[in-house]
Parts: sequence; structure tokens; C-alpha cells
Amino acid sequence: MNKKLLLLTIPLVAPTIVIANDEVADMSDPLAVFTQVGAGMTDRGLNLKIGQMYDTGSDITAAMNVIEIKGIGGETLGGRSDANDSVDSFRFRNFGVELTNGRGKQIDMNYDFQNESGTVSYSIIQALPSFGPLTLYPLAGAGVAFGNAVEDDGSKEAGYLIPGTFGVIGTYARINVTDKLWLNYNPMWMTTLSGSDDFTDNGFAGRSDLLTHEFAVSYQIQPRFNVRYYANWDQVRSFDDGDHRIEFNYQL
Repeated sequence: MNKKLLLLTIPLVAPTIVIANDEVADMSDPLAVFTQVGAGMTDRGLNLKIGQMYDTGSDITAAMNVIEIKGIGGETLGGRSDANDSVDSFRFRNFGVELTNGRGKQIDMNYDFQNESGTVSYSIIQALPSFGPLTLYPLAGAGVAFGNAVEDDGSKEAGYLIPGTFGVIGTYARINVTDKLWLNYNPMWMTTLSGSDDFTDNGFAGRSDLLTHEFAVSYQIQPRFNVRYYANWDQVRSFDDGDHRIEFNYQL
């Protein structure tokens, strides 16, 4: 029986090194670990975020869990005709970093409620020495895609399936403009590795591979509070058709 699987394509986003619980972390550092809350407005609705540090049992590592709920009230608050007022997607991240060598590790799960599909991935990120105002954080990882299989008649008798695996390589880039203003550009290349013919040929926006882009402008209003503008686009979606959001983050 011919089955089709609706797949989720969500670009990886930079993880968000703290010295101690009572000190303020550098919120511009993609490897920073800290307890936080955040909220953002997008053209698909309201996003909410909460991140909690936890004890790793080691003095040379730090870690946190971050939960994000996205697309709340999209039809009422957003500007997309295809949005609705229910929650659009959910993201969970477990992120840890080794304080001695600037190496981070992350488990990242994304789930799209509308398409009933998602991804789970594991990646490693390494901070490199800065070149003046520029710091690079190259990343490499792999993951699996999953989703509720849809029959040709629209039924979902097969349940959730794992159609294939994928790999990702890229980098986070930070450019310090001033001590309060910084820019980020985060290109990521994702490619299918194995799985069904449909997934390996069309797993990422109808392609076997996809180059995604993320650009951000951030301003640190005060040591614990910042505002950030994000733009996400790729080979299929232009900058204008991509996702845009304003986000406010507070470090607890």
C-alpha cells in the first residue's frame, strides 16, 4: 500500500558557558548555559521559552534543558494565512558544555503538531579562537526523522514511522559590533543519509539536501536582558518568505 509521510524541516538553531549560578553569563555566547525565560512574536504567533540549568556533578561541565512552545495564537496574532490559533510546534533541547575546552553537545527534538512529524538529532559544537570581533563555532551532527504516516485516502492506520536518517554540518558565527550589539550568521547544510526512497529523495523541503540560513541582530539592554531579531530562510524559501521573529530573553 502506498504511504506518504509528512516530514518536518526545522533549521537548527544555536544553543543558548556560565561560570557559577550567582554570576551573569555572557548571553551573546552561543555556548552559554544559564537559567532563562523568553518570549517572542513571529508572523506565525507567539513563542514561549524556558531554560533551566541543572547540576552535572562535575566542576568542569555545565548543562541545561530548554523547552520552547511556538506559534501560539497564530491566526489571531500572526500574519500568515495558513496559521491557526493552536500551538504550531514544540522544541526540547538538552545542551551541555565542557568548560575547559569549549566543546558543546546537544540533543535536539522538534515536533510539528499540524503535520504530526518531527526530528531528533545529536550534534557537537566546538568554539574556535576569535579572530578580532569574529568567533566561529562549527557544528556536526546526525539524527532521525519521524512522523505519522498518511495513507492515500487520508487515514493514518500505520501510525508513527521513522522514514530515515540525516546529517548536518555548519557553523554558528558571532560578530561583536560593540559590547552590547552583536550579529550572528548560522548556515547549516542538511542531507538525507538513509531510509525510504521518498525520504532520501525529498526529505528536506522536497530535496535530498538543503542549505539553511539564520541571521540575527541582538542588543543587550542590560546584563540579564536582551532583545533579538531573527530571520530564517533556505534554498527553497527566499528571505522575504522565510520566518521572522522578535525575541526577548531574561536570565534568571
